[in-house]
Amino acid sequence: MRDNNTDLRVIRTKESIRDALVKLIDEKGFEAISVKDITTRAKINRGTFYAHYQDKFDLMTKCEEEIMLEMSRIAIHKFPGVIAALETNSPTLTPLPLVVSIFEYINEKSGFMKAVLGPKGDLSFQSRLKDFMWRTLFGNNPDAPLKEEKLLVPGQYLASYVASAHIGVIQQWLDSGRKESPQEMARILSTITVNGPFFAAGLKK
Repeated sequence: MRDNNTDLRVIRTKESIRDALVKLIDEKGFEAISVKDITTRAKINRGTFYAHYQDKFDLMTKCEEEIMLEMSRIAIHKFPGVIAALETNSPTLTPLPLVVSIFEYINEKSGFMKAVLGPKGDLSFQSRLKDFMWRTLFGNNPDAPLKEEKLLVPGQYLASYVASAHIGVIQQWLDSGRKESPQEMARILSTITVNGPFFAAGLKK
């Protein structure tokens, strides 16, 4: 029983550290934050912080890695559904289950995602997110759902286009206060991604 309580305490401590990080990024920006700022805001002592993280950079990296790992898990699990939807050969106006799951997850982690992707967050996160999307979808691993030999354009450019567009839409949604539901955002992004921006603009029937 004591082990369960210890685990719960560790989870709560990490949550309060991460909540403090998000609020401080909003207030003063990641660069200006010190460990002391984080421990004061999280109401913990420095020893407790250092039991879990080496410094603020290690904290940020671990938070980001957790997000990317979960997104990777969702992408690999749901990608067969994308292939099935595309094989119908008709323009899709319904949201792809993969995109719904990604938006639901981002909605759950919206505080951190908004802070880290914003101008006061971690500027290297976007490029790592793009690199991660490349490795998950197109990488040289046998589990990658898209095979490079089947691509009509060089993979790096395709991955960069898809990643930049997706991140841009996610940022817009987070910055404008998440007025649309994750399902509605998934419909919007699925329509643009599957059918192309000119179709979404009503120019291509």
